[in-house]
Amino acid sequence: MGIGQSTPKEMDEALIKSIQETVNGNCIVVYEKPSCPYCKMAKKVFTDMGVSYLNIDINKEHNTSEIQDALQHITGARSVPRVFIGGKCIGGGSETQALYASGELQKMIAACQ
Repeated sequence: MGIGQSTPKEMDEALIKSIQETVNGNCIVVYEKPSCPYCKMAKKVFTDMGVSYLNIDINKEHNTSEIQDALQHITGARSVPRVFIGGKCIGGGSETQALYASGELQKMIAACQ
């Protein structure tokens, strides 16, 4: 390893920190892959509600697998979408849709805006 290069563990910690900063700095964040039907489901809920959200297409990143590994460390799941409201992961597409149907999603969003 050359001078100034990070070890995999240091890179993972930096990536985890970066993701945490992103989700803590935005009311709604969706980590997704555009071809994923559950990602489309989650994004449709927010679009239908007329609320803006930060959409992160992990396929456009050079380290897609590492992002999914970091999301697993943070949320307990590697799958996408990973939806965050007010800095907390609420799950994926099905959970987002269920929270919307119950009215809880609207309350969560109102609390972080």
